[in-house]
Amino acid sequence: MRFTSFDQMIGHYAQSTPDAPALCFALGGGKHTLTYKKLQQKIDERAVALQKEGKTCLGVICDGTADCITEIFASVKAGLQVVLLNENVLPEQIEKTDVDALWGDPDLIEELSPALTKGVTDGKGRLLFFTSGTTAKTKSVVLTEQSLCSSAYNGGFLLPLKSEDTLMCMLPLDHVFGFVCSLLWGLSFGACIALGRGPRHYFDDCAFFRPTALSAVPLLLAFLLQHDLLNKELQLVLIGAGDCPQQIPAALRHRGIRVSFGYGLTETSSGVALSLENDPYAMTICPDDTVTLAEDGEILIRCDTCMMQGYYKDEAATRAVLADGVLHTGDLGTFDHKGKLHIIGRKKEILVLSDGTKIYLPEYEQTLAPLFENTEFAVIEKDGAPALVVRGEEHAREEIEKRLEAAMRAQPISRRIRKVYLTKDPLPHTATGKIKRWELQQKAGKQ
Repeated sequence: MRFTSFDQMIGHYAQSTPDAPALCFALGGGKHTLTYKKLQQKIDERAVALQKEGKTCLGVICDGTADCITEIFASVKAGLQVVLLNENVLPEQIEKTDVDALWGDPDLIEELSPALTKGVTDGKGRLLFFTSGTTAKTKSVVLTEQSLCSSAYNGGFLLPLKSEDTLMCMLPLDHVFGFVCSLLWGLSFGACIALGRGPRHYFDDCAFFRPTALSAVPLLLAFLLQHDLLNKELQLVLIGAGDCPQQIPAALRHRGIRVSFGYGLTETSSGVALSLENDPYAMTICPDDTVTLAEDGEILIRCDTCMMQGYYKDEAATRAVLADGVLHTGDLGTFDHKGKLHIIGRKKEILVLSDGTKIYLPEYEQTLAPLFENTEFAVIEKDGAPALVVRGEEHAREEIEKRLEAAMRAQPISRRIRKVYLTKDPLPHTATGKIKRWELQQKAGKQ
């Protein structure tokens, strides 16, 4: 069923199946459920309270709890602009999105309070997601509850759940993939959402909640498979938000689990295409989307129901990617003889790691520039992680790796460079001087 608001979605099942579990979570060492009827009541009560508080833009520091989900839905119902934030939120992100109130960890709220603003006057119905939560320079994407609900319908039309299903939510809700595919996807079918307890419980959450469906990034799946943590009731896994080695879907299929890959962007409220057959990399376009390819193979998307309104207060950046309702994704693709979409690379200079983290490559390279004065170098992707290509002789490798090792200590583990490729030839550039990363990517793939 297509819903146009969170309130309509929850309210439908609060009326039709009031005693069905909407949320399942750990409480006092056991499991506790919140029915659709009770969830609707909590949302309604909180919405009334929020209206009385008189705030206009709420920044929700997402912790994945039932209270967090209630706060998001209630804030939207109360007419606030809602900004989805993670625990690494920066003051600049609060200031740039006009947040005048915060919800989350009290200590973090106290620390961030000086960054609060006067709010907005026209934010009703808007939800803002950051394209990445690691830097204030990243963009905030303006979505709506209608676009997010439409995205859940779009994916669910191709990959439906049953009301008896339990969908495991282990992904951060401040990421649009987690919000749509670990939360709304299940709620749109009246299923139960099992709220994971965070990384410390990756070892036992599947055994504790016994989900039948799971949305995950490749890095999380690799961990769960390595430690044999998937429960026997699991029937369906949706993989998204990062490049995935072929051994992961193969291992899942070996266990009798259906695997589907998803392709989507924050700008399209998540899902655009899903794999439904034996080849996990051959994807069917979602019903509301129209996908075409530019002459250079760039994927172009039109989807009126799910498209972003734009980047928040950044008309120039919006115009750069969205023209006449068509999103220029920066991703490269092809269609096979059956009309299935295959993703073959990225035109834009953003690297998506296997855990879903995004790296803006020019910015990343700028931090490395002092190590390689007067030397050509570039950062590319290799096996789901950043790798370095340097113009130089093999005898210089030891010194290069020594410098790099010291610089990498300041980087999070997922962002560290582990492989160095040396080339005697000049790095390939376009006529405008930009590095041809795709060409370097192909050469690295042959080594």
